[in-house]
Amino acid sequence: MKRPAGGATLWGGRFSEGPAETLKTLNDSFGFDRALLAEDVAGSIAWAGALGRAKVLSPRETARIVKGLRSVGRAPVPADASFEDVHSYVEGTLRRKLGPLAGKLHTGRSRNDQVATDFRLFLRGAFGDSRRLVLDLAAALAARARAEAGSAMPGYTHLKRAEPVTFGHWCLAYVEMLLRDADRLASAAERANECPLGSGALSGTPLPVDRTALARRLGFRAPAANSLDAVSDRDAALEYLFAAGLLLVHLSRLAEDLIFFSSDECGFVTLPDALATGSSRMPQKKNPDLLELARGHAGRAIGELAGLLAVVKGLPLAYDKDLQLDKEPVLRVRSVLAVLLPALAQLVATMGLDRERMRAAAGDERLLATELADALSARGIPFRTAHEIVGRRIAEAERRGTTLRGLGPSKEITRKDLAALDVRRALAKRSALGGTSPVRVKAAAREAAARIARARKGGGR
Repeated sequence: MKRPAGGATLWGGRFSEGPAETLKTLNDSFGFDRALLAEDVAGSIAWAGALGRAKVLSPRETARIVKGLRSVGRAPVPADASFEDVHSYVEGTLRRKLGPLAGKLHTGRSRNDQVATDFRLFLRGAFGDSRRLVLDLAAALAARARAEAGSAMPGYTHLKRAEPVTFGHWCLAYVEMLLRDADRLASAAERANECPLGSGALSGTPLPVDRTALARRLGFRAPAANSLDAVSDRDAALEYLFAAGLLLVHLSRLAEDLIFFSSDECGFVTLPDALATGSSRMPQKKNPDLLELARGHAGRAIGELAGLLAVVKGLPLAYDKDLQLDKEPVLRVRSVLAVLLPALAQLVATMGLDRERMRAAAGDERLLATELADALSARGIPFRTAHEIVGRRIAEAERRGTTLRGLGPSKEITRKDLAALDVRRALAKRSALGGTSPVRVKAAAREAAARIARARKGGGR
């Protein structure tokens, strides 16, 4: 009978023949978990050190294994490498370098705590990298907000023109969303900052390993407190997918606004040529493909989160093979964010604005109807009554094909009241905290930049 191929698996002594090709196709994960090679080598080096301190390995053995692991980590993975997973690749390659000594590395360790540790290390990088890119986009928006603090444009509710705002104020709305996203990534990373290594298969390692020292050597705050939980916990992956999914929802909203603003019907924004595409048939087209892909990836990321939640929802303790399905969604989402966030930051910094067209749209008297109602209210007319008066006047103007100014004063609306129909005046009045007045927006943009700088330094918002 055939025996399992020695370099391809970390098990097999009990089996009389190797796995069938159908099982290998389903079971083997090296095609994607090879992305965790650096983390597996780092965790294995830390474990070798722990075995040395526990007197399981001699100092010479420890040194040889650590040197061999570093060599494995530096070497390119052969294109035709065929292994069950990244762990069997590392140990199999180490065995070819060191012989039987490589087999001592797995003493007291299981692939269960090994993969959990590798993935935590990978997620730590994912949280940090994604957060940095989020803050870069937030910084681009904050810089644009300061530059456009006085650029009037229509604000929308129900996708209908509602009241004037400034483009800078619009930018800062997304800065707030992105700062919340950065907070979520940071807080999730802190919850994930516990080391599973030393938990064994499920019951803990039988060796006198100092798990606190081991965790600190790998940069974790502390060791995981319960071995059953440690080897089966995938909360960090779920939280990454949730934080990334909500981030992508925010990016999708940003994209949808910019798609609308750059449409021929709206015409407020001109997309940079380098970040737009054309049509194979219509030579005049400039398509917002980057923005549409941002919108599309949001939908897919929601599916990635829902899929992994469904995988883990009914799993018994401790490790189950279902958990092998945890990595691909994280790998896909992280790779999307690594490209999408810088592209959006570049687009925000370089897109053109038709400020005159924006100002003309913001100055539409219908957007200033609330100003007129407020003017009546300031004279002592109850706002609800003022609201009704102005509403009737707007309906009359539409029937006559004119404007509120064109109708002129009435028995209820004075010439002084009509002076409220001024976009600059309307914007300037919104000077309370969080408002859209140019002075307030410029100050808010400066404060947003300071908050982003503090977040980059690890000081929170």
